[in-house]
Amino acid sequence: MTADAAPSGAAFSPRTILALVLVGLVSLSGLAVLGAYAPELRGGLDPGAHALSSSAVGFRGAVVMLKALDAPVVISRAAPRLAGDAAPLIVLTPTFMTQAKDLEAFPHEVHRLIVLPKWATTGDPRRPTFVLKAGLDPGIAATAGPMLAAYAKTTKIERRAAVTRPVLRGAVGPGPYAAGTYLPLAAIDQLQTLSGDGWEPALVDETGRMVLAYSKAQPNLLVLADPDLLNNQGLAKLDNARAGMAILRTLGDGGVIFDVTLNGFKRGRSLGRVLLEPPWLAATLCALGAAVLMGLHGLARFGPARVSGRAIALGSRALVDNAAGLVRMARKEARLAPQYVELTKSRVRRAAGGAHAASEAEDDRWLGDLAERRGLERPEQLTAEAERARTRDDVLALARKLYRWRGEMLREGR
Repeated sequence: MTADAAPSGAAFSPRTILALVLVGLVSLSGLAVLGAYAPELRGGLDPGAHALSSSAVGFRGAVVMLKALDAPVVISRAAPRLAGDAAPLIVLTPTFMTQAKDLEAFPHEVHRLIVLPKWATTGDPRRPTFVLKAGLDPGIAATAGPMLAAYAKTTKIERRAAVTRPVLRGAVGPGPYAAGTYLPLAAIDQLQTLSGDGWEPALVDETGRMVLAYSKAQPNLLVLADPDLLNNQGLAKLDNARAGMAILRTLGDGGVIFDVTLNGFKRGRSLGRVLLEPPWLAATLCALGAAVLMGLHGLARFGPARVSGRAIALGSRALVDNAAGLVRMARKEARLAPQYVELTKSRVRRAAGGAHAASEAEDDRWLGDLAERRGLERPEQLTAEAERARTRDDVLALARKLYRWRGEMLREGR
């Protein structure tokens, strides 16, 4: 490198590094929130027969249509706990794998509408929200009876053999629809009906077979045998849409709740959701604010950078520190107490001018007389206390006393 060559700049500027850190923090926060609410975001692309699905067999169209009619409607990911005359209608869309205990989890005091499955489908690999028709569901005929056993002794599923344009009429009796109710339908492929001991008709077709029935044991429980009156492919036809909305508006005068827990979209409680919802949201925000302040605090350096010293120090101080460390490890501090007293006495003698006596005994006598004149303990008393020391605390207390004794003897700090 020549003398006139300019030094190369840093690989990243401080602004670039700060921007990268901020982008990383925001991305990580967004990922944490999405991870906590992932179950809430699932279902829109699932083409099954539930209220989140926009496929042909889904019921999202019914939700959209009720909202357009200004009817209260929600999609529930948790089993509702409702009661009262104004409680909304709960629409349940079970699968052939649903068991009777799953339906019993819902309150019996409110109206419940069970929409039975009908079609067997497979997902379209080219279009995620579409399905391919695989025929009629072969499992519902066998599973409907056990699934609805709590509401009727027997349940039998029947289907017509071709595409027809049926007409629904209100059945004679105490059902929710008057006997004069007339609901013409558009073309429906293989209309599905039900029968069995324990069911009473609410809406029947022109042949008298039940399309909508309610339980004798629990009149608040109704079953819609054919889902084509409410699913997306059925609501695409005007007559079916009118009939489907009439069923929901009549039963759900207090609103409609479409349940999706039976379809695997139940909302779960996780630690992430707890921390992001009241009342713990305040604590989370406080912790986040504290983390931000700690990060800002750590960006600035206080004072010059500390230069690391030698791993093993040199000189007399290192020898003294090592010797003191050995004494401390061996727990022999009390053995040094008498020598420390003698060292203090010798320093006081030299500083007070009494180190030129004829003998050491005369020095001690002179030092004792000086201590008495100062109102302090005699040196031999300190020596006796040092000999009685046994623990590290005893030595520490003696050292403090010697420090004060020396200060008073030499009038230090006055």
